[in-house]
Formats: sequence, C-alpha cells, structure tokens
Amino acid sequence: MSDTVQNAAFLAIVLENVELREQLSNVQDQCVELAVDAGEQHAEVEALRAQVIALGEDRDRWRIIAERRLAG
Repeated sequence: MSDTVQNAAFLAIVLENVELREQLSNVQDQCVELAVDAGEQHAEVEALRAQVIALGEDRDRWRIIAERRLAG
C-alpha cells in the first residue's frame, strides 16, 4: 500500500473519530438536559403527591364534620 493510500485511510479514520466524538458530545449534552428535565418532573410529581395527601386529609375532615351534623 502506498503512503498516499495509507495517509488517506488514516485521515478517513481521524475524520470519522472527530465526527463520532462530536456526536458523543451532543448525546452527552442531551443526557444532561434529560436528567435536568427528569429532576424537575420528579419534584413536580412529589409536590402533586403532597397536594393529593393534603386534599385527602381535608376531605376526611369534612366527611367527619358532615357525618356528625347528620347524626346530631
């Protein structure tokens, strides 16, 4: 194999490596963004769960009050 062919093959590999590294960097950035979004959604879900619990407790208190008034 001539030096020109070897150099061309080597250059092709180097270029592919650069492209793959760029793709990897982009995917890593997307993973970070996805992790941030997931964290925000998790916090929102936890807040909604707390609201559901509070609403259930309120409902139970109102139910007890209503039952006492109906029984009284």
